[in-house]
Amino acid sequence: MHWADVIAKDIASKCERPLIATGISPSGEIHVGSLRESVTGESVRSALEAMGKDVKLIYLVDSFDPLRKRYEFLPEEYEKYVNMPLSDIPCPCGKHKSYAHHYVEPFLSAMKEVDVRCEVIFVHELYREGKFADAIDKSFKKREKAMEILRDVTGRDMKPDWAPFNPLCEKCGRFTDPIIDSYEYPYVEYNCKCGHHGKADITKGEGKLPWRLEWPAKWKLFGTSVEPFGKDHAAAGGSYDSGKVLVKEIFEGEAPYPIPYEFVQFKSKGQVMQMHKSKGSVVSGLDAIKMNPAEVVKYIFLRVNPQKSIDYDYRDGMPIIADEFDRIERQYFTEERTEEDENTFRAYEISKNNMISEKMPVQVPYGHLVNLVQMTDNNQALMDILKRTGYLDDATDEDVEAIIKRADTARYWLAGGFADDKYRFSVSSTMPSVELTADEKQFLSALSEKMAVIDWNSEDIGKSISEVGGESPIGTKGAFKTLYRILIEKERGPRLGNFLASMDREFVLGRVKEASQ
Repeated sequence: MHWADVIAKDIASKCERPLIATGISPSGEIHVGSLRESVTGESVRSALEAMGKDVKLIYLVDSFDPLRKRYEFLPEEYEKYVNMPLSDIPCPCGKHKSYAHHYVEPFLSAMKEVDVRCEVIFVHELYREGKFADAIDKSFKKREKAMEILRDVTGRDMKPDWAPFNPLCEKCGRFTDPIIDSYEYPYVEYNCKCGHHGKADITKGEGKLPWRLEWPAKWKLFGTSVEPFGKDHAAAGGSYDSGKVLVKEIFEGEAPYPIPYEFVQFKSKGQVMQMHKSKGSVVSGLDAIKMNPAEVVKYIFLRVNPQKSIDYDYRDGMPIIADEFDRIERQYFTEERTEEDENTFRAYEISKNNMISEKMPVQVPYGHLVNLVQMTDNNQALMDILKRTGYLDDATDEDVEAIIKRADTARYWLAGGFADDKYRFSVSSTMPSVELTADEKQFLSALSEKMAVIDWNSEDIGKSISEVGGESPIGTKGAFKTLYRILIEKERGPRLGNFLASMDREFVLGRVKEASQ
């Protein structure tokens, strides 16, 4: 049984109307790793819905969090916004409602693409609507108890003047510290570092709870049943450990079913790097679904248990993961499966939103499309090649649409500078200035004669190159290298049989003949 179904079954036995919560603090560009959390939540939501449960998924944008510092990717002028709510800081590009909207909206678009069915809620609006007022009031009235819990769970010393609330200064707009003995519902007195003395109304969003209290307050506010979160929060003494005690003792609620997940790490050239949105992201969530179709991106996360880490290789990995997805799809429809494969097949079903075609979709390998988009100027020319080479013989309109979408993702992977240089090439329109040996020219002459009489398909082309090259002093390896040099001015490149079959026969024969002279 797939892990999402196992979790859903457990939740279904405990809760009639489950609510799944997930979210993000939009402090910077939201990377592909954050998609793991939303896809995890959606997969459990979908499984619960299939069981007939009235289930809901919410996505909480922590827009009331402060800007902790001016990150490296921000202009110097943003220094003045440090410690202000993300919802109150101007958009860096001037096109969005706020700093928070600037960074979260592209990610929300990515979630929509992978069909995460959720209600999006901005936390700053909840504060300003007074939704946290009761939790703030309880936190002040049970401050000593909250301090005791945090001390016992985290093992850290609590300052005598620790406050369960950070007022928002009405003069400078920054979060500051309150005067602890001045709370009288709904007002909290404070002295700001800017020199202002004022009162904050907890019913009007004039301040916020610290994270350790805010998270369990959300559980109580929404009645959260399930929540996926990063493994750092699940560590001993971490925010989930303190939250599950605080929600019960301070807010009189229950902790949700936890789904801790391992991080997604960037992998490039054998090096593994952690992703951090505060440092600027190499691959955003929106980039991810523009570099591979949504179902492939979802499959990346669904094929493994959340507690296993994922290496995301944006330079070499896009063709590899697409090939794996295609292989599983072929096995799914040909029923060449074992019991051990069931979890993988279920991951495939969920990645397709449980909407499986009656027959296997027509497949065009991602790597082949990477080649074709560099050989053509538009999708019509690309589709003409696929039609000529037999890929579209049994294709439906739905298949054609999916193939074009995959081609667009391959094009984005290349154009965005993500793909390794080894995948890039251009076919020389005229004979390149390469020096060929007599043996290489002799090979090309013999190949020209052979190619003139074969059927123009990848299998026969590949066979003729191997046969003629094997009989030549340059050998098969040298034969391939020679052909790459006269076509793309490199010594290696795309799979040669498919590559040449995709090109115009007369162009190839003319180039081989010209190079042999």
